[in-house]
Amino acid sequence: MEVFEAVRIILTFGLAFLLALILEPFAFRIIGKFKKVNIRDEKSAPIFHSLHKDKSDTPTMGGVIIWSAVAILAILFWLMDAVFGGFGTYFNFISRPETYLPLFALLAAAGVGLVDDLFGIWRRGPNGGGLSVKQKLIIYLGLGLVGAWWFFFRLGWTELYVPLVGTFDIGAWYIPFFIFTIVASAFSANETDGLDGLLSGTIFFGFAALAVVAFVTHRYDLAAMSAAILGSLLAFLWFNLHPAKFFMGDTGSMSLGITLGVMAMLTNTALFLPFFAFIPMMETITVIIQLTSKKLRGKKIFLSTPIHHHFEAIGWPETRVTMRFWIINGVTTALGLALYLLARFA
Repeated sequence: MEVFEAVRIILTFGLAFLLALILEPFAFRIIGKFKKVNIRDEKSAPIFHSLHKDKSDTPTMGGVIIWSAVAILAILFWLMDAVFGGFGTYFNFISRPETYLPLFALLAAAGVGLVDDLFGIWRRGPNGGGLSVKQKLIIYLGLGLVGAWWFFFRLGWTELYVPLVGTFDIGAWYIPFFIFTIVASAFSANETDGLDGLLSGTIFFGFAALAVVAFVTHRYDLAAMSAAILGSLLAFLWFNLHPAKFFMGDTGSMSLGITLGVMAMLTNTALFLPFFAFIPMMETITVIIQLTSKKLRGKKIFLSTPIHHHFEAIGWPETRVTMRFWIINGVTTALGLALYLLARFA
């Protein structure tokens, strides 16, 4: 049984990779017609502007490739199952207990992110740069509330696993914890999406870890969906490496961040996210530290935040920052998986 499921997951990964590669030229043709990405001006962000002013001609919204490939595969396999059964049933990963909510989160967040990207291109929104942080926070809270309602009231989930300690019933506290996890994962992904290939490379490890967790807990449909995301992510990274052909945009970062949080809650591994998504977590922490320091002390701690811009400012080439951050996230993900497997099977 597990061998056949493993084959299905690997094949889904390969098919998603190929489909995303096929979609790339069509997507690029469409997003290339829009105005290019807005680089923050020199007055509001002098260091950032000096480092990235040459990227103003790069199209954004490339994240449509990732979620479109996943959605197309999901629909195609579902139709094959409904019409033919048999082999179609084997590949279909749409299931109520495992992938309804992650798929909804992926597509809903992608749609919101797409609107935000378009607002930024058209210079709409509070500051002419798309949705404000406050507006994004409200949206994240809304999506988190929907997910919390589904898990708590529809599925009756109230338990939280604490690594190496055990599982605890936290009752109604599950709702705010769920919302916090979704908001934190969404913001972290958004903050990390600042260098060519940085978010797509680091979050790849997070989804890979959750695919392993889903597989060992026999959530094979969730593992297959994770594989579809991984395959499309890898194809996107093919074109997002420096110098990037296009940027992911909020339609990619928002959908990936929220989906990662939902999958972590679904597998009860939310407290492993600091391992699986170490770099995105650190990106957000450095932003919070910087803002707090400027507010309380009137001074900056880092030259620029998120932290990847600080390393750029001290002279690291963009590719060095990106690849070293990949390595760090790969190591922390391996440690997190080792901790999870040790706790589960020891």
